Amino acid sequence: MKSTYEHVREYKDKYPGGVTWNRLKKHSDIIDKYKSADEEVLYAFAGQKSEKMFSEFFFTCVVALTNKRVLIAQKRVVFGYFLYSITPDLYNDLKVVRGLIWGKIIIDTVKEKIYISNLAKKSLQEIQVNISEYMMKQKKKYKVYHQQDTNL
Repeated sequence: MKSTYEHVREYKDKYPGGVTWNRLKKHSDIIDKYKSADEEVLYAFAGQKSEKMFSEFFFTCVVALTNKRVLIAQKRVVFGYFLYSITPDLYNDLKVVRGLIWGKIIIDTVKEKIYISNLAKKSLQEIQVNISEYMMKQKKKYKVYHQQDTNL
């Protein structure tokens, strides 16, 4: 089983044009720390957790799709970190925006919109396919699970 960082390195090697800094290992370690024992990373990539492209280059994060949820981690420079967890029942939609130099994705959840920007343009289709297919499969599981709960 590959670590989160190995998935991110594969992504970076395949799509080197995005804006991410060298703290990818530290961001990935946060995800590995919060995964449950039976949780496995299926796909991971890195970008800037920011709504704006071109102006904010210091908000690098790692996004990981696990077999249970989507995790987004940012290790702060001095101390602390941020971890966001999106379960399939909270996921609404995904929007892809392709700009002149980079692209961004917008993950729409029940509570908020999460922006991952300054992604390599060539990576946008792969990211969209991975997240969309993953969420469609997971939402079907949630639907069956919740229908069983209401029938009790």
